[in-house]
Amino acid sequence: MTQFSRIDSDSEIPKYKQVVDLIISDIEAGIFKHGQRIPSINETSEELLLSRDTVEKAYVYLKSKGVLLSVRGKGYYVNKTTVSHRLKIALIFNKLSNYKRSLYSSFTQTIGTKASVDVFIYNYDLGEFESIINNNLSSYDYFVILPHFRNEQTDIASVIREIPKEKVLLIDKNLEELKDYPVVYQEYDKDILTALGEALDLLKKYKKLNLVFPKNEFYSSYIGRGFKIFNQIHGFDFQIFDSLNPAEIHQNEAYILISDYDLYDLIKLIKQRNWVPGKDIGIISYNESPVKELLCDGISTISTNHDQIGQLAAKMILEQDFKRIKSPFEFIRRNSL
Repeated sequence: MTQFSRIDSDSEIPKYKQVVDLIISDIEAGIFKHGQRIPSINETSEELLLSRDTVEKAYVYLKSKGVLLSVRGKGYYVNKTTVSHRLKIALIFNKLSNYKRSLYSSFTQTIGTKASVDVFIYNYDLGEFESIINNNLSSYDYFVILPHFRNEQTDIASVIREIPKEKVLLIDKNLEELKDYPVVYQEYDKDILTALGEALDLLKKYKKLNLVFPKNEFYSSYIGRGFKIFNQIHGFDFQIFDSLNPAEIHQNEAYILISDYDLYDLIKLIKQRNWVPGKDIGIISYNESPVKELLCDGISTISTNHDQIGQLAAKMILEQDFKRIKSPFEFIRRNSL
C-alpha cells in the first residue's frame, strides 16, 4: 500500500472493506508474498489516514478468511497468495414456490458474477434449519434467510444468532427478537389492510368477503388479522375458510385466495357454473405472478414486489450498506374483481 488516495471517502463501500480490497490487490500483484509480514495496524492507519479500529477490522476479517495469519507480538503475515474476490452466499428458503423462484432470480441477476449462490430448503422445520446453519457456518460469507416456521413461537432467533451477525441478512419477515439485524420485510397485517383499501370501490359491490386461508401451508397468521381489521373498519360481512368447499362458494361474494391451488380450483368451479369473474363473483389472489395476468382475462392480486425484495437484498451485500427496509405491497386491479 503506497498512497492514502487509494481510499475513497465518498464511496458507499465501507472503509474497512476498501482496506481489505487493497491488501488483497497487493497480495495478488506480488507486493506482499507468502509468509511476508505486512505493515502493522498502526502503520496502515497512519498511511491511509484511517482510524486504528477501521484497519483492525479489515485485518481481523482477512484473518477469518485465512488470507492473513497473526503471530502474537509480531504482527500479521500473508497466509495465502491466491485469493478469490468472489463471495459465497447461502440463500435459505422455507420452501420452493413461484414467489421464491422469482426472488431467487432477481437476487442472482443483481449479484451477477460477484458471488456464487447456493439454495437450501428447510421445509419449515427448525431442526432442519439448524442443521443447515451448523453444517455450513464457516462455508459462506453471507446467509440470506427467509425465517418461516411451522410454529410461529419457535425460538428462531437463538439459532440465527449462532451465525456471526455481520453475515446475516433477513428477508420477507421481520423478527421482533432481531430488531438490530438488517432485513427486507413485509408487514403482513398492515399490507393486506392497505391493499384491500385500494380495492374498496370494487369490493363494495359484493355482499360478503371471504378469505381462504390454508393453515397447513404455514402462511403468516397476521394476514388473517389484517383481513379481519379491514372488514371491521368498513363494515363488511366476512368469513375465513381453512379450505375451499364448493358448497360455500356463492354468487355476489368475493374470495381472497392465499394459495394458488385454491385459485385454480375456484376457476374450475366457476367455469362449471358458467359464472363470470368480476360480475358473478369476485376474485383476489395473494402474490402476483405472470400467469395471473392471463387467467380469466386477468386475476386481481395483492402482492409484494418479489423482484424488488431480491434486488434490495443483493444490493445491500454488493454495496455493504445493510439496513432495515420495508418491501412494497400493492393491489393490482384486473377484471376478476
